[in-house]
Amino acid sequence: MKKDILGNKIFRCLTEFFAGMSVMAVELGASRLLAPYFSSSQIVWTIIIGTIMIAMALGNVYGGRSADKNPDPDRLYKRILVASVWIAAIPLAGKYIIIGISGILILSVNINFLIIAAFVSCMIIFVFPLFLLGTVTPSLARYTVKSLDDSGKTVGTLSAFNTIGSIIGTFLPTFVTIPAVGTAVTFLVFSGVLLILALIYFISEKRGRKICAVSAILFIICSIFGHGDSFAFWENDLLYEGESVYNYLQVKENEKEVLLSTNVLFGVQSVMRKDDALSGMYYDYAMAAPVMAGAGKNKDMDMLILGMGTGTYAKQCDRYFEDLYIEGVEIDGKITDLSKRYFDALPDVPVYTYDGRAYLDAVKKKYDVIMVDAYQDISIPFQMSSVEFFSSVHDHLKENGVMVVNMNMRSDEEGNINGYLSDTIASVFPSVCTVDIPGYTNRELFAVKNGDCRELFAENISGIKDPELTTLMNYTAFLLEEHEGGSHIFTDDRAPVELLGMREIDGLISHEVSYYRDLYRQEGLSAVLRDLGI
Repeated sequence: MKKDILGNKIFRCLTEFFAGMSVMAVELGASRLLAPYFSSSQIVWTIIIGTIMIAMALGNVYGGRSADKNPDPDRLYKRILVASVWIAAIPLAGKYIIIGISGILILSVNINFLIIAAFVSCMIIFVFPLFLLGTVTPSLARYTVKSLDDSGKTVGTLSAFNTIGSIIGTFLPTFVTIPAVGTAVTFLVFSGVLLILALIYFISEKRGRKICAVSAILFIICSIFGHGDSFAFWENDLLYEGESVYNYLQVKENEKEVLLSTNVLFGVQSVMRKDDALSGMYYDYAMAAPVMAGAGKNKDMDMLILGMGTGTYAKQCDRYFEDLYIEGVEIDGKITDLSKRYFDALPDVPVYTYDGRAYLDAVKKKYDVIMVDAYQDISIPFQMSSVEFFSSVHDHLKENGVMVVNMNMRSDEEGNINGYLSDTIASVFPSVCTVDIPGYTNRELFAVKNGDCRELFAENISGIKDPELTTLMNYTAFLLEEHEGGSHIFTDDRAPVELLGMREIDGLISHEVSYYRDLYRQEGLSAVLRDLGI
């Protein structure tokens, strides 16, 4: 064997092992890098997996052909060095690339903005280094196979170690590195592994000193300047920024409010008013649900909130209704921790770290009110949007029970996501009504287990003691509209919530940036930058 170190079977297998591990680690890191900007939906995952498979396939082809033409292992380990430096640079440059691409596309793309922006970002940031890592297996096979007699065994062994590395590279980022040190350091850790692997090769062969030195210096620079975890790099007054197993999390504060966001570019997930007054947001109008259930008149009522968030709705209900026992379910325990730290969460309200639907499947208790406010980034989890799920909610309500569902991204377009949700719920509950929140994109849906929404609401408003809340509920009664069920039904088998949600987000984005698009088309980019004060 020309290269002594490649004559060592262990080193060849380690190369495959760490290459496979790094590919999967980068793939999972890609999802966390893109999620704060484009969500972590199945659509974004599809884009990540698709582009990475494209990169790996092209790498396999190129690696095999390159090794046949010039069977020099130096070429392979130089590619590994380049891949390691590129991956190390992702935390430093990736977020700027994403924002730059988004800024360009948002002015020029009218439909499918999120999909296109996520795809272009993924292609630019991740395809090249994974293309280089895709050359490892065919190259090593070419350098290692001596005869056809052992070719199958050799290729099989190399592929096995690559696969084992991929398996470990799947679990380590999710359960160890990302929760412990964050996405940026995760990229640096696996980049460092590749760098060390290539350095061992060149040091043992006593060649490639210059490229090794340059790669090591670039890695150190990326490590120094790219180890931070700030995705919203333009923000300088955040109370908190960090990551959990499920989300990117950001808490910020102004004179009137404290806000939680799980997405840099789109929307706020929770708001706490500092003065404890009615906020004018959906939390206020959603209190029509306990009113319908008789909270102003009945004693010892039970409420369950699926998607507790920072607990704003629980605090509102606790303030205005007596003898209301509240329980919460929140899948992200880090959000529950933040609610206690920044949002003055009620200390006597138990919050269970669980998936909302799984929690219902695990308990037999019935409730007077069940609030469904589950969002994953900018979309609704499909398992909490189907007729099967709402049937479970129905079964967990008492005879006079009421369900309220917070729906964002309201639209009057035929076949929109809220229309699907409303029709699905109407196929389970006998009476369904909705309220569009003035000044916001939220729509609150109310469904009663027995009786009629409007009649129950009218009967029980008189039981409210607080005059401010009485005024709001009377206004809510005026806004309340009955929903007639239709044929758009979500099921566990078919619930395209993310596609429909993306379509609505496109519409919201288009509306929000229409002024800048028109300015860009009429006067160019300089006019847009001037208007933004840049």
